[in-house]
Amino acid sequence: MTLETKDDLEKITIALNRAVLDPPIHSPPPAAFGAGGPMLKQFDQSSASSRGGYSTPKSVVGIGGKVAKPDYSEAKIVIAMVGLPARGKSYLSNKLMRYLKWLEYDVKVFNVGQLRRSRARQKAQESGIREDHTASYFSHENVEATKLRDKLAADSLEMLIQWLKDGGNVGILDATNSTQNRRASVEARVTRERGIVVVFIESVCDDPAVIAANVALKVSSGDPDYATTSPELAKLDFLRRIKQYEAIYQTISESHLSYLKIINVGSQVILNRINGYLQSRIAFYLMNLHLKPRSIFFSRHGESQYNVEGKIGGDSALSSRGMKYARALPDLITDNIGNAPLTVWTSTLQRTIQTGQFLPYNKLTWKALDELDAGVCDGMTYEEIEKAYPEDFANRDNDKFNYRYRGGESYRDVVVRLEPVIMELERQDNILIFGHQAILRCLYAYFHNLSQADLPYIKIPLHTVIKLTPKAYGCDEERYALPIGAVDTHRPKPGTLSKDNLIQPSGSSAREYFAGKN
Repeated sequence: MTLETKDDLEKITIALNRAVLDPPIHSPPPAAFGAGGPMLKQFDQSSASSRGGYSTPKSVVGIGGKVAKPDYSEAKIVIAMVGLPARGKSYLSNKLMRYLKWLEYDVKVFNVGQLRRSRARQKAQESGIREDHTASYFSHENVEATKLRDKLAADSLEMLIQWLKDGGNVGILDATNSTQNRRASVEARVTRERGIVVVFIESVCDDPAVIAANVALKVSSGDPDYATTSPELAKLDFLRRIKQYEAIYQTISESHLSYLKIINVGSQVILNRINGYLQSRIAFYLMNLHLKPRSIFFSRHGESQYNVEGKIGGDSALSSRGMKYARALPDLITDNIGNAPLTVWTSTLQRTIQTGQFLPYNKLTWKALDELDAGVCDGMTYEEIEKAYPEDFANRDNDKFNYRYRGGESYRDVVVRLEPVIMELERQDNILIFGHQAILRCLYAYFHNLSQADLPYIKIPLHTVIKLTPKAYGCDEERYALPIGAVDTHRPKPGTLSKDNLIQPSGSSAREYFAGKN
C-alpha cells in the first residue's frame, strides 16, 4: 500500500492527537553534558573505529562465539532509601533497578510497605484479626505500631542481606528510614557483613505539584491500604500519614555516611562519600533523571536497498519505498508534536540520516547508534551466512544475545556501548531516534524492562513510529504504522510458530503492588 494523498496522512495523524506535550518545567541540562556536548562527544567518539562502529579486541577478531556475562560477584551494595511518603522513593528505586538490570546486575527491591501488607493479610487469614493501617498506625506516639514497623524494617533488611549473600549485587531497601536512629541501625547491621556496603539515597521534594501528583497516584493506583476506601477519604488519610512522618523526620546530614540527596528529582544533587565504580555509576544515573513530561519516538530507518536484497549491515541508501517513508514523516510528526521542542538523533549511517532529512528539527548524529557490527558477515544474507558459517549460524540462533559475530559484536556488546545514550535519553525532553533494528531493540528493552533472552526478538517493524511516554512506574506505548509497504526483516525466536510474534512489555506504567501475590 502506498501513501498518495494528504487525506491518507490526516487519517493517520488523528490517532496522534494526544502527542502534544507540555513545555518543560525545569531548566535544560548543562551544555557540557548535553547531547552533542563536549563531554558526551568525547565519551562517544573515544570508542569509535573507522569501520562499522566499534573497535574489536584483537583476541576476538576472526572468532565467532558467545560473550561471557561480566563477573559482578564482588559487587554487593545495600541502597537504603530515605524520605517522606509521596517524595518519589519508589520511583527512584524502580528506575535504578531497571537500569542496573539492563546492565546485567542482579537487583531486587525490598519494599517494607509490601511486607507489612503481606504479613497483615496472613495474620487476618490465620486469626481473623485485621490490623488498622490508617494514619494512626504510622504515628510515633503509637508505641505498639512503632515496634511492629521497626520489626518489619529489620526483617526486610535481613532478607535483603541474605539475598546479597546468595548472589545478588544490589539490594534496594525501599522504606522511609526517616530518622538518624533508623539509619544508624541500618548502617550497624550492614557493617557486620564483610564485603557489603550501604549507600543512602534521600529523595527530598518541596514542589507542591509533584507532591500532589504523587499523592494522587498513591490513592488511585490500586494501593491495598485503600482498596475499600473512597478516593476522597484515602487522600485525607494519606495526607495525615505524611504528617505523622513529618513530625519526626530528620533529613540526612550524617557526614560519615555514604549518601546522595536528590532534591526535586534531579534539580539538585548532593553527594557524600561516594566511592568506587558501581557507586559512582549509580550516582551519575540518578543525577540524570527528571520528571518533565516528554515522549521518546523510535523509528527504524526507511526501507533500505540492503533490506530489499535481504542483506545485513552495510551502509546502503534508502529504497524508493524507504524514501517515500522519509517524505511522509514530517506530516506525521510535525502535525502532532505541536510547538513542543524535539531533537532528532540518527546514526552515522546514511539510511538513518536520509530518513530524517525532511524533518525541520535540530539533528544530532551518534556513532553509538550505528547498527550491530556483523563483522565478516557484513553485507551477507542469512542464507549466505548459514552456508558459509553453519556452526556460527546455529550458535547465534541458540543464544542470540550473547553470540558475537566473527570480528563483530554481540547484543551484549551493543548494550554496553548504548549506556551513554540511555544516560542522555533520561536527561532530555522530546527525542526522535532514527535507528536500526538491533539498536532500537536494546533501547526498547530498557524502557520496558525486558529480559536479555527476549531482547533480540522484539519486533521493530519498518515504516512504523513507536511512541514511548515514560510514567512514574513504567512506559506507555503507541505505535503508528504508515501505509507504505516494506519488507519484513523480523526473524522469530527459534521454535516459535509465527513471524508475527511480538515480545510484549512485562508491565504497564501503573504502580504495582505485590501484597496480593504472596
